[in-house]
Amino acid sequence: MTANTAPDLLDFAPLGAGHFARIEDKVAALMRTRETVVAMQGEALLPLEACIRSAVRPGSTALNIITGPYGETFGGWLRSCGAEVVTVSAPFSGAVTAEQVAEALRANPTIDFVSLVHAEAATGNTNPVAEIAAVVREHGALLMLDAVASVAAEPLLTDEWGVDLCVIGGQKAMAGPAGVSVVSVSARAWERIAANEQAPRRSYLSLLDWKERWIDGGRAALPHAPAQLEMLALEQAADRIATDGLDGVIARHRAASAATRAGVRALGALAPYVVRDEDAAPAATTLRAPDGVDARDIVAAALAADASVPVQAAGGTLATEMIRVNHYGLDADREVVLDSLTALAAALRALGVPVADEDGALAAAGKAWDAVIPG
Repeated sequence: MTANTAPDLLDFAPLGAGHFARIEDKVAALMRTRETVVAMQGEALLPLEACIRSAVRPGSTALNIITGPYGETFGGWLRSCGAEVVTVSAPFSGAVTAEQVAEALRANPTIDFVSLVHAEAATGNTNPVAEIAAVVREHGALLMLDAVASVAAEPLLTDEWGVDLCVIGGQKAMAGPAGVSVVSVSARAWERIAANEQAPRRSYLSLLDWKERWIDGGRAALPHAPAQLEMLALEQAADRIATDGLDGVIARHRAASAATRAGVRALGALAPYVVRDEDAAPAATTLRAPDGVDARDIVAAALAADASVPVQAAGGTLATEMIRVNHYGLDADREVVLDSLTALAAALRALGVPVADEDGALAAAGKAWDAVIPG
């Protein structure tokens, strides 16, 4: 950045309480909620941890649903709050079912808190939140939903589904900033938090501080200096989605997922890691590397062929077997999908792995895209 452009990022007028509140309202509309929302000044792990530490008390019983690495993280936080944790999990190649959740609730009637990730970009799967939320609501437990990878990529109906604590971030399908995130809090969640003597206070993790100093005061005075650039970027992301139309943005993500999966199947050497199409997250497609081939080598070769494609290796223990194509935000684009398939085909050939039909793969991807968004 040159000295001439630096003032564009440095010399804004202060972000006032009214403007901050309007940004919250725009994001609340995107989340389909009329409940109170708080824009917290940090990456989405901040409000996710704040939700658990605020609503979960020692001696309570929590159900943690694991379909990827974030669910595993939630289990650690729940235990550190003194909760007994019941776990329901599914292979990272699929999703958990509402019946699995219902069985766990029947077997453990004292469960009063349920944590769930809507879509796991890291593993490429998505969970049937509407059905799961219905059985949680019938049981009477609070439901916390991590919707960071699903907001603007697939329907998110916070109030209709009865989600009590819903957390989003702007950095994926919204194509916005990572440094600010938003949590919606239902009235009964606030009651639970207020009754929890262990809920954080005088802390960045304190939802009660935000409620008392911001919401209860009519959002008239900010409790601290806001993350101004991130909030303005979040507003621009929400405005762009409003201009494009949320349904259209969601359709682009669905089309990108369908096209990537169809193209990969036609290539022949790779396979979608998430087996069923209905369990696949629209924000990212994960792929299983061929036997005997390291996924990291495929990714390196793909990026050598085209450094612009949104392809990466998975993290942790999945790094050698899983490839991730991140078609979210502005990368939920037909040409990006086609370029990604072309780069993956080039990578496989460079590693000596036969490719069945590259032209057929591109044609299959285009046909799948057109089935969602007709030309």
